[in-house]
Amino acid sequence: MANTAFPSRADSDSAPRAQAGKIWLVGAGPGDPDLLTVKALRLIRAADLIVHDGLVDASILALAPATAERISVAKARSRHTMAQDDINALLVREAKAGRNVVRLKGGDPFIFGRGGEEQEAARAAGIACETVPGITAAIGCAAEAGLPLTHRAASSAVSFVAGQCKDLSDQDWSGLAGHGRTLVIYMGIATAERIAEKLIEDGVSPATPVAVLEKGTRGDSRAMQTLLADLGGLVARQQVQSPALLVVGDVVTRSNAVEMFDHFYASPARGGGLPAGQDGGVSPSRNSEHPSTIGCADGPPPLTGEDLKSFGDAS
Repeated sequence: MANTAFPSRADSDSAPRAQAGKIWLVGAGPGDPDLLTVKALRLIRAADLIVHDGLVDASILALAPATAERISVAKARSRHTMAQDDINALLVREAKAGRNVVRLKGGDPFIFGRGGEEQEAARAAGIACETVPGITAAIGCAAEAGLPLTHRAASSAVSFVAGQCKDLSDQDWSGLAGHGRTLVIYMGIATAERIAEKLIEDGVSPATPVAVLEKGTRGDSRAMQTLLADLGGLVARQQVQSPALLVVGDVVTRSNAVEMFDHFYASPARGGGLPAGQDGGVSPSRNSEHPSTIGCADGPPPLTGEDLKSFGDAS
C-alpha cells in the first residue's frame, strides 16, 4: 500500500482522463481534522467526487477543492439517505465514468464502516479500489480521554462490537467483557440500558466501570464514567447524543473521564443501584485528583483548514 501512486490535483487537472477512474475508501478519523492521515488529505484535495458519511466533520469536507462534487450518504438509526446497494452502484458508476472517487468515512473504513461491502462491489465491477486507513473512533476517542484500552495491570484484550447492527439478542458477547478485558461498543447509545442488562445477564459484574465517550475529538466532546448498572441512567440523565462510544472494563478508572457515581450511589433503589461499600472495589474517588481534560485549552491550538492545506502542499 505504501508504494501505490495516487493523483495530485495538478495531475488530475492536466492528464487525459483514463477510461476508468478509481475508488478510494478513505478513513476520515474520529472528527478532528488534525487526525487525518497525510494520504487522506492528499486524496481529498485531488478528488473529483467525494461521497461522504454524516459523521465526517464539515472542516474536513472544506479541504476538498471547489471543483469537487460532494454527495452525502449520511446514515442515522433506521434513517438512511441512500441504501447501501445504491451507494455501491454510485461509486462504481462514477468510477466507470473516469472520475477519481473518494468514499470518505468517519473513523476507519473497515471498522463498522461497510468498507468491505464497497470493496467487493468495486472488485465485482472490475474497478480499481484502494483503502486508506483512518483512526477509528475507539482509538481516537479513548486517547483524548486518556483511556488506555489495554494495560498490563488491567486488560490484555480488547474487543469492538456494534450495538445496533443486529438485534442485541442475536449477538453473542459472552467472554468479551469482564476481568482483564475491555469491550468497546459502537452505536450503543440508543440501546444502552439493554446493553447493560445483556452484559449483566452474561455474568459481567454490575460494578464494572464503564465510560461514555460522546462526540470524541470534537469541540463539544464529553467523557464520563459510571458503573455498568448505571449505564442507562447516565445516558438518560446526561442526554448523551450520538456519535458516542461505550467502553466497559477496569481500564476506565485509569482515564480522565469525569466520574458520575454520585447520583447512582445516592439512589440505590432506583433499579439496580449499588449501595456504597458494595461496589466490588470500585471507588468513586479513585480518580478525583485527575479531573477530565476534555475541552481544556492546554496544548497547541488546533490546525486550521489553511494549515492542513499548507501541510499537504509541503509533502
